[in-house]
Amino acid sequence: MSLLEVQSVSKAFGGIQALSGCSIAVEQGMITGLIGPNGSGKTTLFNVITGYERIDTGEIRFNGRAITGEKPDKIFGLGIGRTFQLTRVFSRLTVLENMHVALQRNVRGLLKHWGPSQEQRQALDLLDFVGLTRLKDAPAGNLSYGQKKLLEFALVLVAQPQVILLDEPAGGVNPTMVNELAGHIRTLNKQGVTFLVVEHNMEFVMGLCDTVNVMHRGTKIAEGPPTMVRNNPGVLEAYLGV
Repeated sequence: MSLLEVQSVSKAFGGIQALSGCSIAVEQGMITGLIGPNGSGKTTLFNVITGYERIDTGEIRFNGRAITGEKPDKIFGLGIGRTFQLTRVFSRLTVLENMHVALQRNVRGLLKHWGPSQEQRQALDLLDFVGLTRLKDAPAGNLSYGQKKLLEFALVLVAQPQVILLDEPAGGVNPTMVNELAGHIRTLNKQGVTFLVVEHNMEFVMGLCDTVNVMHRGTKIAEGPPTMVRNNPGVLEAYLGV
């Protein structure tokens, strides 16, 4: 049984078929890539998995449990985390204050005995992990785009999710920071965190992922190890029209 399963999911927006009988499985402990041309349905798939969009048909399962139609807060509470193409941070709060907001959301009702010092320690540990400790007192709005992505990544880690969905984590980020991000993902993966990564940076995907799924026109057209997918004629046709 896969950790996360998307089974024959379809989703239309008016006359536009964003997903069409799409099925994808994410195995526990793996780093799974999800690639495809613009408009192939990748972000829509993330949105239906995490409850931001309702599917028309099909089923989504996590840990063997159907989560189809559940709201985002419920899904995140089950152990799924995600980032977004456009980073979601509180620009007027400092980096550390952003972390405290995330901790309050996740600690409330679960670990009421936690005190401010323990929360601050966890926040600083996560900021240290992503390399943002020196910027803890800076307004989040003053960070570079890449630094905002690292902060959003740290915010997701607060909830200690089993699986993290990353939506174009390397997009608009300089090569040095891309390498740092890949290192963070590998470290967490060795600790047991599962990843599903949407990305247009082929070098990043092929060098990071254990297996790669390819989407085209709302459905999966290929799946396999990076080297196999890279040379798949159907993938070349989807991307290049050859």
